[in-house]
Amino acid sequence: MGDMIKVGMADLNACRCPSALTTLGLGSCVGISLYDPSTKVGGMAHIMLPDSTKIRNNENRAKFADTGIDDLVKQMVSLGANKHRLVAKIAGGAQMFAFTSNNDMLRIGDRNVEATKAKLASLGIRILAEDTGLNYGRTIEFYTETGDLLIKSVGKPQKTL
Repeated sequence: MGDMIKVGMADLNACRCPSALTTLGLGSCVGISLYDPSTKVGGMAHIMLPDSTKIRNNENRAKFADTGIDDLVKQMVSLGANKHRLVAKIAGGAQMFAFTSNNDMLRIGDRNVEATKAKLASLGIRILAEDTGLNYGRTIEFYTETGDLLIKSVGKPQKTL
């Protein structure tokens, strides 16, 4: 196996096989793993918010679903991926705090998942699997050798998508 490359919060990275990618602490954030199965180029983004147009003066494009996914695709294409072959697996988007309000601003996890799905659909990228929602955090590892996404959560069995 190659290196395990860490992707921080509001960050993204791409690599070729045999390297792998990981991100820690997905609560309401969404981890997006993109993959070209032919070239075995993989990418991961850890997005925090759904929409960059709602925030002024923010230079970090990786923080948002709408801009982070675009940048991740560009980075993967520069490593040899074909954007028409890309497929996705997503995880996260939890509702980490219990509350009784229906305030849309407090539904960050749901909104992140919705924005991620909408952006991927607009780019023609199929989602092969997801582990989203509920009320617990996740750590994910994406393996470019196989395209497997390993999901770890405290007190839960490991899952492979």
